[in-house]
Amino acid sequence: MKVLVQRARQAQVTVDGNMVAAIGAGLLLLVGIAHDDTEQDAQYLLRKTLALRIFNDDNGVMNRSVLDAGAQILAVSQFTLMADTRKGNRPSYISAARPDVAKPYFDRFVQQLSEGLGRAVPVGVFGADMKVSLVNDGPVTILLDSRDR
Repeated sequence: MKVLVQRARQAQVTVDGNMVAAIGAGLLLLVGIAHDDTEQDAQYLLRKTLALRIFNDDNGVMNRSVLDAGAQILAVSQFTLMADTRKGNRPSYISAARPDVAKPYFDRFVQQLSEGLGRAVPVGVFGADMKVSLVNDGPVTILLDSRDR
């Protein structure tokens, strides 16, 4: 499982020209789920995401988590994070979980994020052609991979 964490001033998702989710200051999470991910992978990334100290403290040092900062989270499922680009120029997505496996897994992950954050986490539309916009703050972008423990 992979989560691309982007610190945002604001972020939003539109589908067919309609805004379906938006946040102010916080984190935009792009979430990729592999076919062999386990609950331990999700729990590791959940803890890491909520505790990651990438918000500035009063001294301008990245020393605060999303919880400490009282910031928001927007989560978007993105199977392309599971791309394998080792051979040729066309990415392979063979390691990505099928939608019937990935969607419930993603939904549980978001529910647990919401519980940990103490408020609802808006999401994109699973499987839709989404347009995701972001004002990246910093820019701060960090890739978390459950296999890199």
